[in-house]
Amino acid sequence: MILISGDVHSQYQVINEQIHFAEEKTGRALDAVIVLGDFGLYEQPLRQYFDKEGGHFLRKVYFIDGNHEEYAQFDHLVEKYRHQLIHLPRGQITKIAQRRFLSLGGARYMDALNSPSGSEIKECDIARCLAHKADEVDFIITHDCPAGIGVPNAPGFEFYGIPGFERGPELIEHFKPKKWFFAHYHRWFSSKNGESEFYGLPESWKGFGLLDENGNYEVVEHPVAKQEDWLQKFIKKLFSL
Repeated sequence: MILISGDVHSQYQVINEQIHFAEEKTGRALDAVIVLGDFGLYEQPLRQYFDKEGGHFLRKVYFIDGNHEEYAQFDHLVEKYRHQLIHLPRGQITKIAQRRFLSLGGARYMDALNSPSGSEIKECDIARCLAHKADEVDFIITHDCPAGIGVPNAPGFEFYGIPGFERGPELIEHFKPKKWFFAHYHRWFSSKNGESEFYGLPESWKGFGLLDENGNYEVVEHPVAKQEDWLQKFIKKLFSL
């Protein structure tokens, strides 16, 4: 069984809390955790959690990149913490618990603040995905969603246009995936297009999804406490000087 999580935003402790709850709920050990982008891959909180506090994850954790990661040091951080977490590159198929996942990190461009260099989905990323045959993929995991599946705009964000990346429908048509999971919009979502089902997840501290060995998916709403993040702590310290 796989726990599927939405945005973590450097709240790494939430992952173990949700693992505990999932295993108590199901009475069985999880095979893995998949984080759908915005893991919060930043040097300062990673060093604090893993190096200074001796943190570790209870189960194997995979993640795709979102639009809130430290892209200037991304490859370095992925390598440094490769024993704690596994990055799934864009356009790669990975077998996890006997299921084949096609991963596509990143997001459609929004603005300079929300779309740092390296985060935008590019034509070459789509090409790498489409290079695979449809029968090689069971599920698709992305940070952003494909355009046109009905995800509504958040209030105040209408000027960004219809949610989703434009070439997503090409991936739907090519792969016709059984299920497609995404995050980014910080809300639960579900819809169906032909034989494909689409599921959006909120931030990790609001709940998670469970995908069993038969491909059945269950939404689990389980709020947990969110800690003051590293940026908030830094700002407080700065203004206390």
